[in-house]
Amino acid sequence: MILIIGGSASGKSAFAEQTAIARGRGMPLYYLATMQIYDAEGEAKVERHRRLRAGKGFATIEQPREIAESLNEMTEPGTVLLECMSNLVANEMFGEEKQKSADAVADKVVTEILALCQGTRELIVVTNNVFEDGIRYDASTMEYLRALGAVNCRLAETAETVAEVIAGIPVVRKGAL
Repeated sequence: MILIIGGSASGKSAFAEQTAIARGRGMPLYYLATMQIYDAEGEAKVERHRRLRAGKGFATIEQPREIAESLNEMTEPGTVLLECMSNLVANEMFGEEKQKSADAVADKVVTEILALCQGTRELIVVTNNVFEDGIRYDASTMEYLRALGAVNCRLAETAETVAEVIAGIPVVRKGAL
């Protein structure tokens, strides 16, 4: 597993795609899209990512929750790019009538990511660094940040490689690319 982390518009998505293509030569490429679209802004973001991926050989699987179920959509093991963890954690935490706890969400997401990792040749996970603004948010947002932070830490611990993308420049924090 490779974990790629970065701030908003840091270039992490483009770097993740380049990494998947370079490492996935000769095997299927899958793009696991986790974003649920709620408005025109979300639709525009998804459409932008689709345009950026066009012609690169990715088979897209829309999987906003229950990420391990995406294995059922893959014809054979390959290189999988999961974009992105912040959406998946939000979908799992807030997707039902009742908000789940940060610990329950983190446990579920990490368990499913590890199952996904076992069913692929290479898993590249994109996640966001949303922890540096110093703002204190409402209780449910803080619980979400706690869940995402726990997921990021546990995935970083498990991943072979962790890279942080800063202003379009990847910096390897663990392992090698």
